[in-house]
Amino acid sequence: MKSVIALVGRPNVGKSTLFNRLTKSRDALVADFSGLTRDRIYGTVKSDGCDFILIDTGGMTEQADSMSGLMRKQADLAIQESDLVLFLVDGRAGMTSDDQNIAQTLRNVGKPIILVINKSEGEQRELVSADFYALGLGEPQVISASQGRGTANLIAAITDILPAALAVESDEEEENEETRMGIRLAVLGRPNVGKSTLINRIMGEERVVAFDEPGTTRDSIHIPFEKDGTRYTLIDTAGVRRRSKVSEMLEKFSIVKTLQALEEANVVLLVLDAHDGIVEQDLHLAGLILQSGRALVIAVNKWDGLEKGERDWVTTNIERRIPFLNFANTHFISALHGSGVGLLFKSVKQAYESAMAQIPTPRLTRVLEDAVADHQPPMVNGRRIKFRYAHLGGKNPPRIIIHGNQTDKTPNSYMKYLENTFRTVLKLHGTPIMIEFKMSDNPFKDKKKKLTNEQLVKKRRLENQHSNLKKRRD
Repeated sequence: MKSVIALVGRPNVGKSTLFNRLTKSRDALVADFSGLTRDRIYGTVKSDGCDFILIDTGGMTEQADSMSGLMRKQADLAIQESDLVLFLVDGRAGMTSDDQNIAQTLRNVGKPIILVINKSEGEQRELVSADFYALGLGEPQVISASQGRGTANLIAAITDILPAALAVESDEEEENEETRMGIRLAVLGRPNVGKSTLINRIMGEERVVAFDEPGTTRDSIHIPFEKDGTRYTLIDTAGVRRRSKVSEMLEKFSIVKTLQALEEANVVLLVLDAHDGIVEQDLHLAGLILQSGRALVIAVNKWDGLEKGERDWVTTNIERRIPFLNFANTHFISALHGSGVGLLFKSVKQAYESAMAQIPTPRLTRVLEDAVADHQPPMVNGRRIKFRYAHLGGKNPPRIIIHGNQTDKTPNSYMKYLENTFRTVLKLHGTPIMIEFKMSDNPFKDKKKKLTNEQLVKKRRLENQHSNLKKRRD
């Protein structure tokens, strides 16, 4: 098992900057104000002979508001999971009462601790660290996370305390990234539709902050787990708001993270609010998902408590407003109470298998031939569109390339007929299908036909006759 190291401290001391530096990623949001990170964010550190899991956490404070309490709880859970704690403090600001309180908490936990003094740019090491010896946590590591200064010494200190963090050489091949992450499932939806509550229900723990306030989740959180022998990586995303509502730089960061998560996913779980029905922002998100070509499962949340008439209205509203997503299975669930949640994964797995299907060319060509035999393509300029063969041009989504003559004249209605035929015969459920047409090259195009000697003599005789006739007329 890999070693797990938690990164904790009060808000705005540079935890996310150090996380990004050590993991060589940009998975944690970074901006110059406190409270940005709210959930646990996991990353892998593989450098300088090390291989361990690093957890970024929200700022730990003694404030009495509900959100601070939830963030503190997430940090406490990260500490419990860890083998070693990196306690980050701000060298420019000096020691604060919050630092003292966190140090006392960490001493009570009994885990190994490394005190890390950040933001030491332009300062002497002795002066920066003088105040923090009073915390009684031993020799501190003085670094600059933004510039990378001192991080090599920090890695060395980690391996001294935690030898298990050293990378272990193996003759076996490293596990393929796709195999390791399994099915990447992005949970997407408007703010406050219950995405984080749904993930907590799936995981059986308070894995991400669930709070009755739109926009609680700001980062995209990757959560690996296994269910019924299948590996998954859940991606919890920040709620995407209408562009007119995006006023803060933070909100713009969150939207970028959401769109990145959409690109990373194999399957998207679109969460809708049964009480609101389909609103304009749901349509916008549905369009983004369709444009990305990702496999899709729809979860209509907060289904419990609705009367029969309200449920009928919601069902009709979905069928009427998003008919272009009719390839996806729709589930009516309650993330809060758990009803219907277990059935989601059958559809998720089916959508993934359809999106990643390997379909041989002979199979696709036979389906195409049968479709043409049942319903021929239309005539264009007195000539019928002719399809020769089909092959698979890509996965996630399946991309079917059809070759033939005059294929660029294929009407949308016939293209839709072919798409439905492929979907039905090949049992591709939960994924869009992209169909592309290619024109077969004419081998005689732009090539002059070679004439025999007899044809050349005849051609010249006709040209001479035409020339003599023209002279007589003149």
